[in-house]
Parts: sequence; C-alpha cells; structure tokens
Amino acid sequence: MLETLTDIAGAPGPAGLAAACVAVLAAGFLRGFVGFGAALIVVPVLSVIYSPTVAVPIAFLSGLPTVIQLMPTAIRHGERPFVWPIALAAFGAAPFGTWFLAAADPTALKLAIALAVLAMTALLYRGWRLTRRPRRRVLAAVGAAAGLIQGAAGVGGPPVVALALSRAGSAEAQRANVIAAVAALALSTAVPLWRFGLLTEEVWRLSLVFVPLHVGGAWLGARFFRQSGDRRFRGAALLTLTAVGLFTLAAAIRDMA
Repeated sequence: MLETLTDIAGAPGPAGLAAACVAVLAAGFLRGFVGFGAALIVVPVLSVIYSPTVAVPIAFLSGLPTVIQLMPTAIRHGERPFVWPIALAAFGAAPFGTWFLAAADPTALKLAIALAVLAMTALLYRGWRLTRRPRRRVLAAVGAAAGLIQGAAGVGGPPVVALALSRAGSAEAQRANVIAAVAALALSTAVPLWRFGLLTEEVWRLSLVFVPLHVGGAWLGARFFRQSGDRRFRGAALLTLTAVGLFTLAAAIRDMA
C-alpha cells in the first residue's frame, strides 16, 4: 500500500508521504487550538508534494471527522446570527470555486492562495477592527468570497477568520464562531468535489492514512486551548496565516522559475 500512496500525482516517495503526515498532524493541532488553519497547512504543503487537485479533496476528507469532534464547542459558544449567513452563502458559492479548481493551472492556483492568505493577514496585523456588528449582507458577502476560495483552493477560512477576529468578544467566543464557520465551509465542498470527480480512489486511500493524525492533533490542540491557549489565540492565528502564506508564495515562485 505504501508504494501506491507514494506514487500518487508524482509524489517524491516515502519522504513526501512522511512530510505530508507531519503537516497533517500539525494542521490538526492548529484546528483544535485556534479553530481553523488545518487547510492552510495541508493544502499548501500537499500542493507542493502532490498537486492542488489532490491536496484540496484530501484536506476535506481528512478533516471531516474533526468537524464533528469540535462541533459541541461551536454549538455552546458560537453566535448563530454570525454563522448562518456566512454558511448559507458559502454553500452557494463553493461549486463555482470547485469548477475553477478542476480547470485552473496549479501554479497560478498556488499563487492565488498565497496572495489571498497574506492579504487577509496584513489586515489583521494592522489592527483592523469593526466598530459595529456587520449586517447580514456583509456576512453573506464574506461567506460567498470564502466559499469561492474554499471550492477553488480549500483555504476559505481567512476571510471568515479576519471578520471573526475583527469583532469584539472573548477568545472562546471568537474561536467558537471560527469553528462553526469553517465547518460550514468544509461541508460546502462535499458535493462539488464529488461532482467534478476529485474524490478519486487514490485520494480516499491517502485520506484514510491521514485521518488518525488529524483527529489526534485536533484533540491535543483543543486540550492546549483549554489549559492556557486562550491567551495566545490571536497571536497564534496571525502567525499561522503569515507562515503558510509565505510558504505557499515561495512554492509558487519556485514553480514559475
């Protein structure tokens, strides 16, 4: 089975699979800790090791159990008026993004991922804050943008996270809102990924390898947040966005060169 897994999409053999496993474990920890960020690690890293058309469906499948794992936190502490408009708009927009994924050039897609992540991070680093609660049409617009990015690149979280962190509230409430919105984004790509033929047998096999790592990492991340991570929530989120954006940008520049 190892030979089959390491030959997918031109992967560089066992070393590539080992690097992918480390990335998935780290991604799960980040998902459990800050409520998002798994795809921001999995998709860029696996896009380099395999390809974006393999990385995006793997990010979806390997992270699906974690959606259920973290949902009780989202239900207890999340704000439904914030989450629902984003979720509904994301479900409507995600199929268009997945269509783009199936037809796009992989290098251009990596570049788009990097620029989107870095742009959102720059806004947060500059201290961007909302002075009042966003209206439903603003939430829907952000949800639609996130759905397009989610469908095309599997990393639709940054717009939603930027909006959640720009609102007043405790780290616990912000994290719960992020968990709920990111869960909706993940689920919004299920049908489009199947419809465009991206849930291949090879993708399923790799995902089965990665699921235990993702779930275990998420459990560790959630435990860390409960113990002392709430004080480090915002800083960890910003650092994650920056690191992954720079990594993906470097990969795209390398491919173009």
